Amino acid sequence: MTNPDPSNFDLTGEVALCTGATSGIGRRMAWALAQAGADVVLLGRRQEQLNAAKSEIETAGQGRAATLSADLATLSTCEDLTDEAAKAFGPVSILVNAAGVNLRQPPEDITPESWDLTLKLNLSIPFFLARACIPAMKDRQFGRVINIASLQSTRAFPNAMPYGASKGGIAQLTRAMAEAWSPSGVTANAIAPGFFPTELTEAVFADPERSARNASQTAIGRNGKMEDLDGLTVFLASRASDYITGQVINIDGGYTAK
Repeated sequence: MTNPDPSNFDLTGEVALCTGATSGIGRRMAWALAQAGADVVLLGRRQEQLNAAKSEIETAGQGRAATLSADLATLSTCEDLTDEAAKAFGPVSILVNAAGVNLRQPPEDITPESWDLTLKLNLSIPFFLARACIPAMKDRQFGRVINIASLQSTRAFPNAMPYGASKGGIAQLTRAMAEAWSPSGVTANAIAPGFFPTELTEAVFADPERSARNASQTAIGRNGKMEDLDGLTVFLASRASDYITGQVINIDGGYTAK
């Protein structure tokens, strides 16, 4: 019997493309991947925030970072985007689909436009961006797709029909990606966060009573901290998770267990 190999968690030589990297979960996951040695391409709409995220990574002294400004809501093709991302450090071997939107509209206020925007950013872009990365991943017989699911992948929240539909779709899309691509060495998994302090949950954390109620519904007794994302992010991106694919893994402090 051999001992566990710590180098399985080392991402040196890997190139990660992280969408939604200007803030919140995407930014933290990019930082964690860089700390494990990956070269990271930070993708988002707001250049100032991208520059700040790049500076954080470079100051920490692990991995390298580059920025790529793009509005995924208006994107017509993903192939040009992945080609542009590859100019920084080489072909993408790790894709983090963290960009998303939750407009929090009651059913009567949902328009075809707001529905289509939510489904495009939260469900369509993750598929087409992953598909654009797949040829280079297949060439290496190694690739990682990490999607962002949600508590709403399995349960309903008020005023979030399009978001819930998109996140339910992400769970099934992740399984379908695994079925299609894992024979070529590409795993696809999804992280389903509980309540973390991000731009999308700003209203939740601004209400102390609501925030405390959410914390009380977890098994651990608190809401998420951004550093809680680090371990699973690196694990799913690394060779340590070679035999894990098509899974949706909750990081929610036991919220879904109670």
